[in-house]
Amino acid sequence: MNIAVSIPAYNEEATIAGVVRTAKEVLGKHRSYSYRIMVVDDGSTDKTAEIARREGATVHSHPRNYGLAETFRTEIQQFLKLKPEAEVMVHIDADGQYKAEEIPLLLQKIEEGCDFVLGSRFKGHIERMPLINRLGNKAFAAVISRITRTRISDPQTGFRAFTREVAEGIQLISNHTYTQEQVIRVVKGKFRVTEVPVYFAERKGKSRLIRNPFGYAIRAWINILRILRDYEPLKFFGMAGGLMFIAGFALGLRLLYFYFTTGIVGHIPSLILSMLLMSVGVQVITFGFLADMIKK
Repeated sequence: MNIAVSIPAYNEEATIAGVVRTAKEVLGKHRSYSYRIMVVDDGSTDKTAEIARREGATVHSHPRNYGLAETFRTEIQQFLKLKPEAEVMVHIDADGQYKAEEIPLLLQKIEEGCDFVLGSRFKGHIERMPLINRLGNKAFAAVISRITRTRISDPQTGFRAFTREVAEGIQLISNHTYTQEQVIRVVKGKFRVTEVPVYFAERKGKSRLIRNPFGYAIRAWINILRILRDYEPLKFFGMAGGLMFIAGFALGLRLLYFYFTTGIVGHIPSLILSMLLMSVGVQVITFGFLADMIKK
């Protein structure tokens, strides 16, 4: 099996050598694997790219820091350009929190016929994860599992392997992250998906990928809503329209209550708002039905 190990990196000069070296050692022990190590340097200002080249990796450098989503798109582009063609891409972070020694665990599932394999931290062992990160990851897992109707314990994981068919067939639109969106699109694309338990080490120093956990969470939720809009428009627009209609209906009931209890006729602005909310709600729900028909 021809494999490309792809490592996104941003100012990881302290850990990149160990990740590249370990990946080479592990894959070198398997005679049935031919492999290449790629590093996509996302505008690092330290010696990340230099060290990665010295360790034998092929390095593609961004002129500046573009972030997770754009870096992942570059990884896919570079993977698809490889000659001879690589059959499988393994994505692993450069900070050393995932163990490169466990790459064969993911590849084994690919050999067994899976198209997309996630290294699940929550099925494996987590040395340490801040409570807010743990709760956020659990919440995302619940939402992604509901959207895909597939039980996924760790859609946020940065340790994953997938076939060339997945790389060619899945187009990502997010400008923030790739993790949840790729999982949703792979499941909706009817590819075979599975998870394997992996080890997750404690981060040494601050994360360079997620500088603001709250901002990251907000952007990730926006991305999930966009995907829900694209894949389940009836649910997305139905919920939005339904909330508008209920709000307008509740306001209308309140006006009726005032009329029957006090006899006061008025509140014209509130009456207009009530009718407007119900009207727009119905229109949004109707749009959801139309979008769902077009999608099918």
